[in-house]
Amino acid sequence: MTRIPSGDAEIAYDVLGSGPPVVLLHAFPAHHALWLPAAQALTTRYQVILPDLRGHGESGVGEGPATMEKHAADLVRILDHAQLARAPFAGVSIGGYVLFEFWRRYRDRVAALILCNTKAQPDTPEARAGRLQAAADVLERGTEPFIDSMLPKLMGKTTHATRPDLVDGARQMMLKMSPEDIAMVQRGMAERPDSRPTLKTITVPTLLVTGDEDSLTGIPEAELMRQNIPGAQMKVIPRAGHFSVWEQSEEAGKLVRQFLDAV
Repeated sequence: MTRIPSGDAEIAYDVLGSGPPVVLLHAFPAHHALWLPAAQALTTRYQVILPDLRGHGESGVGEGPATMEKHAADLVRILDHAQLARAPFAGVSIGGYVLFEFWRRYRDRVAALILCNTKAQPDTPEARAGRLQAAADVLERGTEPFIDSMLPKLMGKTTHATRPDLVDGARQMMLKMSPEDIAMVQRGMAERPDSRPTLKTITVPTLLVTGDEDSLTGIPEAELMRQNIPGAQMKVIPRAGHFSVWEQSEEAGKLVRQFLDAV
């Protein structure tokens, strides 16, 4: 992986394939490998940029909460380092939150958007309190109890029943995060703004992807975005939860490839 300085952290990213660029952002608390199986459908035609978001995988977390503003600034550093003026972006979950912020600040660098298993709404007061409590708990109890409490929510019931290998693979990815990483990323997500007013400003081709078993964001959140982003398309991946691009990587890769080819 390539490592570059960005603000107070070192950010890592990988590059696969060659051709027009596309940037793929993973979910919390995983890292860039969440996209690797699906990216196989893209590398024959595209240059795939796979960052580890701040605090995930090989990337440092820096000082204080990993805010959406910091993540967006990290993305600009990656584009500049890779000498890319503009690209399509895909983001899963927190990756989508980052892309809303990136659009607000650097929209001239965005050619298209693929928003997967994410939502425009901020945390409710209860969800924010839960996030901040989880951040405090992980510093006290360590990473494993947090990850084991998250796993049932992150993947669909079909994946849990039929693909224990995918559940274990996701768990191994998550274990790369330290307690401090998890706490600072959680605090950054708790601070994220309401992106619903941003939706109507999105003027690039947009694809919305969710899983039919996603209990965290799911179809209602995707539908809200579809109704508010002009011309957005929406696709639902069957037998997939919040990590749909990992759980049904072949289907996810095909959807992303078809969208990019058309764009």
